[in-house]
Amino acid sequence: MTMLDEAYERLRHTGPERDGWLSNHAPMAAEALVHHGQAQSVHHWLDSYADRLEERPRGVQPIARDEWRDPLGDPVRTGDWLTYFDRELADDHWRDVLARWWPRLLPGIAAGATHGVIRVGHAVRALLGAETGPRVTELGQGLAYWAARWQPLASPGVGPYPVTDARSALDAVPRVPDQRYGIRARLAQLADLPTWPTAAGAVPGHHTEDVPTRLAAIVDAAVIRHGTHGYAKPVMLVHAATAPTAVLRTLPALPAALWAPSLAAAWAATAAVTAAYSPAEARPAPSTRMRLSSDEVMQRAVETGDAHAIKFADAAIDAYARTGDPVLLAIADRSTDQIAGD
Repeated sequence: MTMLDEAYERLRHTGPERDGWLSNHAPMAAEALVHHGQAQSVHHWLDSYADRLEERPRGVQPIARDEWRDPLGDPVRTGDWLTYFDRELADDHWRDVLARWWPRLLPGIAAGATHGVIRVGHAVRALLGAETGPRVTELGQGLAYWAARWQPLASPGVGPYPVTDARSALDAVPRVPDQRYGIRARLAQLADLPTWPTAAGAVPGHHTEDVPTRLAAIVDAAVIRHGTHGYAKPVMLVHAATAPTAVLRTLPALPAALWAPSLAAAWAATAAVTAAYSPAEARPAPSTRMRLSSDEVMQRAVETGDAHAIKFADAAIDAYARTGDPVLLAIADRSTDQIAGD
């Protein structure tokens, strides 16, 4: 059994949340650590995180296979959703379950402050590396969490992709006016922004082969923006990058027909988090004068013990591997300090 499978087995009976709302980041962080060569740190990190874990919630009433719509988005039914996906994955191959449920869940990509799709993305990357029982189980738990917290974004985009350049598109996203409260209160304000439907517009008409490139550009732009705007709410703005990263990682396991709607949902999620958590003023991106390697960036994130620092470094390192732009690693390094201090 690999270190990641050991970690998943260790976490198997924990719930997807704690304290009624906060996400269980342990499976996601463990996968990121293993993926980036930090397997030796996994159990120690899990030990440090243990006091933030709660037991798997009990069910209320079993969900029938053809009666899933009513309990969708009901966190009280989290235990029922966990059992539901245990059954789904026992009956069908994980790729078939994913293909069936991805289009059902995608409109609710805001679920759990986007942690539902993020957890699924980590599980899919693990499964694409090796198909094992613990990884299949983890995928089911991610899908169950997403289903239980399913939350559509207000006024989904209706226009074309705003501009060709993702960085300019993010700059054009309007800010929600009241940024005093949590993510649900912030996202609720999107419906009142006249320019939101255009800014979060769908992306029709793109060829399938364009989707990974465009998704990668969204991730890269979100990482860059964290370097200029992450100082205000560094933890929450992380999800503007990690949510589309999760979608990008899932594409290889999805039918091609689902790629375009995946791109549209990922962009809407990134735009929503940007609208909710970007301050009005940008600050300079960090200097690349002192260059760190990808391994050093991840090691610094591990040393903070912060799951968001680890997951943001994970996304930024992937972006750096695609582009070779050293500013991405510099941003991940500085953001590690910002996130740990938030």
